Amino acid sequence: MELTISQYTTIMDTCKSIFQRKNKDYGDSWREFRPSSLTDQIYIKAQRIRNIELTSKNQVGDSITSEFRSIINYGIIALIQLDIFPSERLITEDELMGLYDMKFKLTQELMIKKNSDYGEIWRDMRATSFTDMILVKLLRIKQIEDNDGATEISEGADANYQDIINYAIFALIRLEKWPE
Repeated sequence: MELTISQYTTIMDTCKSIFQRKNKDYGDSWREFRPSSLTDQIYIKAQRIRNIELTSKNQVGDSITSEFRSIINYGIIALIQLDIFPSERLITEDELMGLYDMKFKLTQELMIKKNSDYGEIWRDMRATSFTDMILVKLLRIKQIEDNDGATEISEGADANYQDIINYAIFALIRLEKWPE
């Protein structure tokens, strides 16, 4: 578990750095996204990964790893937007990064709990399975959104976004070369 937490944190540090730099380039334009639009953004990224996995064709050039990082950041943004959309109030960069860190921490805590129950079986899975699992979670979120956020016995959109983030991190751990 120690190795997983170390690798997980390294990936999140990279994603956070990308998020901060993009926030400097684009400002908080992402705040215009409705949560459902963020679901669609993540769906686009996951479907692109699946198409590359199935066809081995990559015309755009963005790597699968960069797409998984985008899924992670869109997932964090979605978790933030679930709490603050719509809001006209400006958020300082410090507040924004505090929200980012809080959502990351909650998502990591969920991963630790689930890893405790399931073990590290995900390390034996194919990276392509994570893509499929992300797509299934997205379809679940879309259904929840179509039901105006209501669920009868299932987890809400927030838990599904957290699972998506964790699956994307697991995929990156499986895809990246780590020192022994």
